Amino acid sequence: MEDDSNSLWYEERFTESLRYMCRVDTYIFSHKSRWQKIEILHTKVWGKVLFLDGKIQSAQIDEFIFHEALVHTPMFVHPAPHKVLVIGGGEGADLREILRHNTVDKVVMVDIDGELVDACKKYLPEWSCGAFDDPRVELHIDDGRDWLTRCEDKFDIVIIDLTEPLEGGPSLKLFTREFYELVKSSLTPEGVISVQSGSAAPSHCRFFSSVYKTLRAVFPIVSPYWAYIYTFQMPWGFNLATLTLDPLVDTTTLERRQTERQVTGLRYYSPHLHRAMFTLPVYLQKALTEDGYVIEDNTPYVWEA
Repeated sequence: MEDDSNSLWYEERFTESLRYMCRVDTYIFSHKSRWQKIEILHTKVWGKVLFLDGKIQSAQIDEFIFHEALVHTPMFVHPAPHKVLVIGGGEGADLREILRHNTVDKVVMVDIDGELVDACKKYLPEWSCGAFDDPRVELHIDDGRDWLTRCEDKFDIVIIDLTEPLEGGPSLKLFTREFYELVKSSLTPEGVISVQSGSAAPSHCRFFSSVYKTLRAVFPIVSPYWAYIYTFQMPWGFNLATLTLDPLVDTTTLERRQTERQVTGLRYYSPHLHRAMFTLPVYLQKALTEDGYVIEDNTPYVWEA
């Protein structure tokens, strides 16, 4: 935090060479949990904002872009998703979007930080919109990887919404080939997963490329896609992986699924946007082939903050 005598500013250190600042009018909540530092602010331009370990996670003005892209893209690829697993996603916004689909019978959410979940329920209720109280939701406060090793359930969709893999952080071993093997074993035959995959900016897309290559080592079909997140101030990458389904579903089919499932109120995702998100610029196509590596337990990717 910085004070210029007339106003308070929050500085996010994206890397050692790149920092962002936003003006704050209310410092709502700050707490160091066992796993990370949790900060919730109200800013002049972005509304409420959640920071974890000093890095922006989501903001009131545009969190719908991130969560709709992460959730509805795989949900609409699947012909009838009934059981969904969310790993991470402490704000509850992934749950909110999943529950829009009337095919869903059960959603399991596994997040390692119960204090984060409680803080989001209390201070960011706009994110979850009551989703934590839905009878279809089953919440587990646990390490996602440990939980998967014990899980005997099978899921149609797995949403992986984790923080960047910082040294000593809770997400470090949840981007590896070994972890994705566990995820694969938890899927039904038509299973689909989507992974929050970090920056897709020209200067910082190696992590995105590495997640792509790691998924390629496990899944037969992997399709990277992207969206521009205003408060991140850069394009953001996602990866979708399937066992059998083609992610590039035709628009007519997507429109029919949206109507049948009675999914309304979306502000970013649409059947017409679906294919466009998978259209990558040349620099990203090149990065996916020439940069990055297969992340494994003995060679984890560490985000250099």
